[in-house]
Amino acid sequence: MSATPVLVLNGPNLGRLGRRQPEIYGDTTHEQLAALCAEWGRALALEVEVRQTNHEGELLDWLNTAADERVPVVLNAGAWTHYSYALFDACAQLEAPLVEVHISDPSQRPEVFRHTSLVEPHAIASVVGLGVAGYRRALELLAEHATSATGGHGR
Repeated sequence: MSATPVLVLNGPNLGRLGRRQPEIYGDTTHEQLAALCAEWGRALALEVEVRQTNHEGELLDWLNTAADERVPVVLNAGAWTHYSYALFDACAQLEAPLVEVHISDPSQRPEVFRHTSLVEPHAIASVVGLGVAGYRRALELLAEHATSATGGHGR
């Protein structure tokens, strides 16, 4: 059986993992996270591709392609999670499952704007506050969903 392709998409400032507020986001770099995701994916029969961008339009293009190709997505949209209606619309068109992930738990952060997610309504699950291990859990959820899916568009 061939591996299921999965996109792990990271939004603004996540390329600075390991250097950016390690007390909140830990000391794992984005490069290390990408390697971990690929390793975790292989163990789950997933072919994981990790991408990061600071440009909203690029993320939207990736989500549009994922919709067209029916590719499952793990998404950490960073700050865009909380205010981007373009992101909301792009997630709405996904046909394969989407899992939202956040390294910290936005609902526990002091900034009130972080308490609302525009991704969550379109996700089969949200994984928050587990650090980079949240990506592993998100991939596990996609693998479990693929195993139990009985057709349809996956959500």
